[in-house]
Amino acid sequence: MKGYIALAISIAGEIFGTSMIKLSAGFTNLIPSVGVMTGFAITFYFLSISLKTIPLSLAYAIWAGAGTALTALIGILIWGEPFSVYTAAGLVLIIGGVVLLNSSKSPESVSEGQS
Repeated sequence: MKGYIALAISIAGEIFGTSMIKLSAGFTNLIPSVGVMTGFAITFYFLSISLKTIPLSLAYAIWAGAGTALTALIGILIWGEPFSVYTAAGLVLIIGGVVLLNSSKSPESVSEGQS
């Protein structure tokens, strides 16, 4: 459970850092630029913590998929980026892929690989 909490913090850091990239205007605005560095420092620190208990392939799939999907939703909701059937289908495929990766790991195979 501790690994998944660290992974959730890592995802939040990624979403924050990525959102700050947009606000930094090419790293010309100081505070959002510092936000980018802070967000990604948090991201990679907590991702590394999560890897102590979660297999790399699973952690990275969840991190990348959730980060991408949530960042896309933020773009749509906050910055008015376009939303279409293709956007919805892409988000569903991302989330579906993460679910499939998560369900493909049996408890026995995960624990064997972490001895």
